[in-house]
Amino acid sequence: MPKSDQKTWKQRWNSTVMETYGTPQLQLVRGKGAWAWDEQGNRYLDLLSGIAVNSLGHAHPAVVNAVREQVGELTHTSNIFSHPQVIDLAENIVSLVQEAASGTANPGDASEAKVFFANSGSEANEAAFKIARATGKRTILAAEKGFHGRTMGSLAMTGQPDKRAPFEPMPPGVDFFPYGDLVALKEKVAEHRGSVAAIIVESIQGETGVIPAPPGFLSGLREVCDAEDILLIVDEVQAGMGRTGQWFGFQSDNILPDVITLAKGLGGGMPIGACVATKRAQLLTKGMHGTTFGGNPVCAAAANAVISTLRQDNVLEQVRELGEYLSERLAQHTSVTQVRGRGLMLGVVLDRPLKINPVDFGLIVNCPKPDVIRIVPPLTLTRHEAEHGVQKILEMLDANAENSQPAQPTDHTHN
Repeated sequence: MPKSDQKTWKQRWNSTVMETYGTPQLQLVRGKGAWAWDEQGNRYLDLLSGIAVNSLGHAHPAVVNAVREQVGELTHTSNIFSHPQVIDLAENIVSLVQEAASGTANPGDASEAKVFFANSGSEANEAAFKIARATGKRTILAAEKGFHGRTMGSLAMTGQPDKRAPFEPMPPGVDFFPYGDLVALKEKVAEHRGSVAAIIVESIQGETGVIPAPPGFLSGLREVCDAEDILLIVDEVQAGMGRTGQWFGFQSDNILPDVITLAKGLGGGMPIGACVATKRAQLLTKGMHGTTFGGNPVCAAAANAVISTLRQDNVLEQVRELGEYLSERLAQHTSVTQVRGRGLMLGVVLDRPLKINPVDFGLIVNCPKPDVIRIVPPLTLTRHEAEHGVQKILEMLDANAENSQPAQPTDHTHN
């Protein structure tokens, strides 16, 4: 093709890809660990990791080798057949759930947990939606400003009206309550007396600005669900798989949900989701749900490599240590009003919108709110990389302060 006729990658993107995301600002072509390179050879410290997906960073040898070996043997079986990688992964996930349940009031509830494999967090939450409806009751209570996906069932449970509005009417039977407000939640349960099948929440709301559940909130939900015969569904799509320094975000309140949904970091960059049901939530029987690609052997091999690496390399302890370091250092900047979250799932709340482009400072982060920087780096981030990231973020905040005025104080308690 003559040079004059060649299109830029942005032109090619805009002429062929639906406009659901707008035009990307970068085209990344290579990655290694916590670093990524664009097509011009510019290097960036990736503190977003594909929105909490690349849990072991880019091109981690354990994931690369697992995928390479499996794709050279068998790529797909469908759900008509089994595969060793899929069984191994189901056992690994059940083991993690049982480990998380060991210190709870009812550890036996995890003894017979089972897994349904999907391809994404949205699909895992679709399965959870169906589990709730399979109780025979029709109401699901979900948290305001929560995010559970963009398929119709998961979107119906997403507490962000602007995302639901273009596609209404939504599947019926979902009502919302303020995240973190047990009193309001109990009022909703009373309002729908006898018809509430499930309550679904994130242990940390990610897409709305990294907002952890207040201490005691999840345990309070557990008590309500036990008293009212309601299933408790906890969405761990973003906060799970070691992101907080524990396997699951709900462990902060020492409880065990009836249903747990996983995705993102589970596959270390490969597309996989999982819906885990304890014994009382195993309500989907033969023919009630299914998927063609869910539980793909290649993706399962990657997920097994992720779990093995997180265990063997004691990564969760490192996540806790680096999370504390990042929180303490970033909180010292005069533009930072709060650093919230746990482990390597942090929201840096600013006193003004961020109007500086992070890529100009060699950083990949994003802002789920104009005045909140989300930091969800690879769990394998090193101390040296964390120090470099802090330095660059502080430089970026200095530049932002010089070029903008503080905003009026905002209540970020439940935003």
